[in-house]
Amino acid sequence: MTPPSPASSPALPHPVKVIIWDLDDTFWKGTLSEGAVEALEENVQLVRDTAARGIVHTIVSKNDFAPAEAKLVELGIRELFVFPQISWQPKGPIIKQLLEQMQLRAPNALFLDDNSMNRAEAQYYNSELQVADPADLPALAPQLRATGKPDPTFSRLEQYKLLERQQQARTQYNDNLAFLHDAQVRIEFREGEAILPDLDRIEELINRSNQLNFTKRRVRKEEVQASLEDSARRWGTVRVHDRFGDYGLVGVYCLNTETEQLEQLVFSCRILHLGVEQFTYAHLGFPALEVQGEVATHLNTTESPDWITIVDPTNAPKVAASSGVDVKAPAEARLRVLLKGGCDLGQLTPFLQAFELDVVEEFNYNNENQIPVHLEHTALLRAGREWPAAEQQRLAAALPFLGRESFETQLWQASYDVLVYSPLMDYTQELYREKVTGRAIPFGGYQNLTTVEPAAQAAKYTQRRFQGMSEDFLRQFQQEFELVGQITPAQFTENLQWLRAQVPEQVPIFFLNGAEIDVPGSGETGAAERHIVMNRALAAFAAAAPNCYVLDVRDFVHTPADVTNNLRHYHRQHYRTLAQRLATAIGEWRGQHLAHSSWTDLKARAASLVPGKLRGLFK
Repeated sequence: MTPPSPASSPALPHPVKVIIWDLDDTFWKGTLSEGAVEALEENVQLVRDTAARGIVHTIVSKNDFAPAEAKLVELGIRELFVFPQISWQPKGPIIKQLLEQMQLRAPNALFLDDNSMNRAEAQYYNSELQVADPADLPALAPQLRATGKPDPTFSRLEQYKLLERQQQARTQYNDNLAFLHDAQVRIEFREGEAILPDLDRIEELINRSNQLNFTKRRVRKEEVQASLEDSARRWGTVRVHDRFGDYGLVGVYCLNTETEQLEQLVFSCRILHLGVEQFTYAHLGFPALEVQGEVATHLNTTESPDWITIVDPTNAPKVAASSGVDVKAPAEARLRVLLKGGCDLGQLTPFLQAFELDVVEEFNYNNENQIPVHLEHTALLRAGREWPAAEQQRLAAALPFLGRESFETQLWQASYDVLVYSPLMDYTQELYREKVTGRAIPFGGYQNLTTVEPAAQAAKYTQRRFQGMSEDFLRQFQQEFELVGQITPAQFTENLQWLRAQVPEQVPIFFLNGAEIDVPGSGETGAAERHIVMNRALAAFAAAAPNCYVLDVRDFVHTPADVTNNLRHYHRQHYRTLAQRLATAIGEWRGQHLAHSSWTDLKARAASLVPGKLRGLFK
């Protein structure tokens, strides 16, 4: 829509599901990069009010990510935004990509920006996008506050936070199938009278969903209830959860068992790209289906995704009362554990929480350029501690793969009792030295960025949706930086000694070493040999350093079948083994076994079981 003048009392032609905010002179008054900004309370309140009615809020702003996020935290509003895109990139393409990530249509998005050129560019790339000047907000606010329906628990916001976690994790994988296998997707089917409590949600899903509505037969809940009495109608619901969270009731089907025809098959777009719709279709036996209108995916009559597991809580193992009660130590007795490393270590957390441990995670994240940044390389830790802030900021601005938050860590805060640290990025990443200053930064791994062909490499980065890694940037990088290579074992040992001196001496450090196996097809030539050399250096350091211990994954990760897409990502059951060994080691250090909840462990284990009979069906 063309942004109207404030006097025209503008109306929004389409329901708004997401508001995309610019920040400077839109969400707040002033320009952050030029000095202090002034909060606009009416905007803060509008976000709170509309989020409580199911409208989702995100940000597309030309700014530096860290100070912008800090300001949002200061305003107490950060938690109400998802998928923030804060960088210096053109806004039109970012919004297009953002809507794809959020699985939303442009007509249901409203972009607020005080710059008319930005609004025009956004509409050029997203022709049906609704746009408005922030001056129109007083007239638009009543309509926005009346949109949606009451959502006082912010359940819709939580669903998008779940999707955000999923999307961030997906970018860590070059192979989408490996991501799906690691996502631990579980489906619960309910049928017959078991769906009666969900009639309102069923009616809403059938009547409001379009992208994954294969039949598009709108109904009222009274019709569904009456149809349940028909023995020829097999009604069912689909609930989904994975390691990122619970998606809730996301699918409905109705099968006419006399004609073997699907009369209803509809899903929420929140499970798009997980294979849930294909798995459900296979579960029903590939019945006849006349697809109505356009749908976001196409079903086939041969495949059943083997990364999905069916769960049935009615048949879940019962735990005896003596072992089923969560044993929780008093808050002051529970050890606080900082878990620092790659995001795959998040699979340890549910199992560690079965013990008297409070776990805080510090993993890699997607920076403002949507590039995964690992925070754990010892060279980066030293840079964050030793380099002048101005140098950190200069390189953060110059190198798209870095980002200002690369230098931030919880390591230097006295907020944990135990440090669990995986140094595998020291095993993996290359160091590049800036020719002028001699400063070295880590990136990538098993590849020389100074010799790759820039155009071809930029195309690969574009495919992964990295921003800023253009052909021009790569050519400039090759002129200004030189390859140092992976850190030497001697330098690694020196940095570990430095780290031990930085962390309070009473805090134990438990190091996680690396597997020593060849992984066919990983593209990481020499990785197993590299791990052998670095493991030796780590073991020698820990044997001589005070209050340092090594958890040896080589005890249970032996073959390529024990890992997924590379030798640093293990199959799910091994993370439970690692968590148990870690808890045992912490207990031995403490001189007292940690209290343990069998029920919490059982729930975590059930959530991580590898599909059995379904494995191998999908080709």
